[in-house]
Amino acid sequence: MIGRIVLVASVILASGLVMRGNAQAQDVPGIEICTVEKTMERRTSCLQSNVDFLMKTITKLGADHRQKLDAASRQIEALKSAVAALQKTVDDLQAAQQKAAEDSKKKADAPAGKEGAK
Repeated sequence: MIGRIVLVASVILASGLVMRGNAQAQDVPGIEICTVEKTMERRTSCLQSNVDFLMKTITKLGADHRQKLDAASRQIEALKSAVAALQKTVDDLQAAQQKAAEDSKKKADAPAGKEGAK
């Protein structure tokens, strides 16, 4: 049922776009080829538009990368604290294992000492 609704909606939308015919031109920001302009004012305006676009793009990319670096730094700090906690757990387990080995060694030595005294 949902699939049919989606299919019908997409067919209607596609036919509406095809029937529309002439599409309106839009001024999409981007790099323009300024050498085709004849007058110096238009070339200057074109070049300034390119510079503005590039500056906005650089600013946006810089902010995006800063945000990614900050997120990575937070993740690294979280992983460092997790590693420290795991290292402490390993140290505690090794200490407990060593203590258990020493206790069992003492128990094994104690009865041998009593039997040797008889």
